Parts: sequence; C-alpha cells; structure tokens
Amino acid sequence: MKLIVGLGNPGKEYSKTRHNVGFLLIDRLCEKLGVELDKNKCRANYGIYFRNGEKIILAKPQTYMNLSGQAVKSLMKFYDIDLEDVIIVHDDLDLPVGKLRLRMKGSSGGQKGMGSIIDLLHSSNINRIRIGISNNKLMDTKDYVLSKFTKEEKKLIDEAVDKAADAIIYSFDHDFDEVMSKYN
Repeated sequence: MKLIVGLGNPGKEYSKTRHNVGFLLIDRLCEKLGVELDKNKCRANYGIYFRNGEKIILAKPQTYMNLSGQAVKSLMKFYDIDLEDVIIVHDDLDLPVGKLRLRMKGSSGGQKGMGSIIDLLHSSNINRIRIGISNNKLMDTKDYVLSKFTKEEKKLIDEAVDKAADAIIYSFDHDFDEVMSKYN
C-alpha cells in the first residue's frame, strides 16, 4: 500500500495559491487516474486507486499546512502504511518556479507542513517531491506563499505538476531511487 500526500490549505480562498501546489498535484493525479476524493477521515480528504491489486491513497490534509503531520500520521496508522511507501509533495521557496526536486530524506527546509510531518513521524527519511514556487524577498513570506501565480508562472507550475504526477505514477512500479534518477 502507498500513500501520496499533497500539502496545502483547505478552502477556496487558498485553492490557487503558491502554498497549494501539493493540492494541485493531487487534483492532477485524480484526473489522470480517474480517482475521486470521496473519503474524509483521518483529517484528510482522499481517494483510493488500485494498481495491480495494490491500494494507493491520494490525500489532501484538511488540517491546514502547519499541522499536516497530523493527517499523514493518522492515515499511515489507520491503513498500516510503512514510511518508505509515503510520498509527500509540497512547495519550495528555494527552487525557481516550476523546478522539481525529488529527495528521499532531508530537513524541512523551512516548509512548515513538511516540518510537522518530520516532527510527528520522528524521521526525516521521507520521500518527497518539492515543486519550486521561487521567492520574493520584497514580500513577507506568509503573504507570498498565499499569493497567486502570475500567468507566466501558472504555465510553468502546470508543467511541473504534470511532470510530478508522471513521476508519482512511475513510482507505482519503481523504487524511489529510480524515480529520482529519471525525474530529477
């Protein structure tokens, strides 16, 4: 069993913001795989996809970004999912808009949702896909991550989300080392 979690904030006011690229990724995966997020349990909205008899959960935590670890930990416990079978997708201020970076471990890099997950799971050995949203040093970070993409940036984000969705689909049949080699 696998768990794919896209980080973001619930609510329409956040739906197209920089901080919600993880939610955008889950939406794109649902489109590609024909999955509906029709379950609401463990502080998350999620859907289940089956591939070759394996259950794959696609989830959006409903805890708000800074408490994402609560939903991830609850889903892992409820479905008895091993840490190596989890992939987290989140925004990254330190990467240019639309740039992907896949990693198997590391710090949160200041991303508070990832920090919550690391803290509650007591491990930084977590597969993740970071999607660059760049940074604007002239704006407060909180205001920036909650702002919307420009038209030019939106095109780059759409391409990155498509590529990240392809990487996750590839991960269903390959270990994460191979996924990193192909998509980094």
